[in-house]
Amino acid sequence: MSGPGNPGAPVRVLVVDDQELVREGIASLLGIQPGVTVVATACDGPRAVEAAVTHRPDVALVDVRMPGMDGIETAAVLATRVPSCRVVMLTTFDDRDYVARALGAGAVGYLLKNLPSAELARSVRLVHAGVAQLDTSVMADLAAALTATAPVAPAPERPGRQARGPADVLTGREVEVLRLLAGGSTNREIATRLFLSEGTVKNHISRILGRLNLRDRTQAALYARDHGLL
Repeated sequence: MSGPGNPGAPVRVLVVDDQELVREGIASLLGIQPGVTVVATACDGPRAVEAAVTHRPDVALVDVRMPGMDGIETAAVLATRVPSCRVVMLTTFDDRDYVARALGAGAVGYLLKNLPSAELARSVRLVHAGVAQLDTSVMADLAAALTATAPVAPAPERPGRQARGPADVLTGREVEVLRLLAGGSTNREIATRLFLSEGTVKNHISRILGRLNLRDRTQAALYARDHGLL
């Protein structure tokens, strides 16, 4: 099984979709990508849970809309029954309510089915490494929703003590990267906009998350909203 103790092993994936053609197509396309092995497929929520208990996948790609137990309920059950399995919603529905409910149920990613297979495999590997994955359009919609939300009131400051903002913790370049990230830009788009390499952008994002003690891009977007960067 892949994991910290065996970092070179392929990521074990479970594909869950009620449409057989879609399910088998995703499994076939992922199966030829490096670093990924599809260990099982399932046509609905209950069978997905059975397959996860039996095969112990690292990542489950789960459709949102399925008859009976839908993908969000399946994600919640998997989070309890097989907590080592990270759930990513893979769907055609770019819906803010679905995104919120899925993340609330324990999913660590929300991707759309129009994603190229190589990018999907890359997202699977990143999710297994602990990096949450949200589709670019989902991130943009989330950023728009955060912008429309009233800013959070700051906590009362102690006399003689000033609150530390992004400029106190991050470099000017990192603030630029954070602002673009929170606006829904991909690493490639940030690199193009700031005339940087994608590797440099990834390094900036890693430092931003570390310095601000944030877990992923979603938390970074929330931080940017709360500090007036959107």
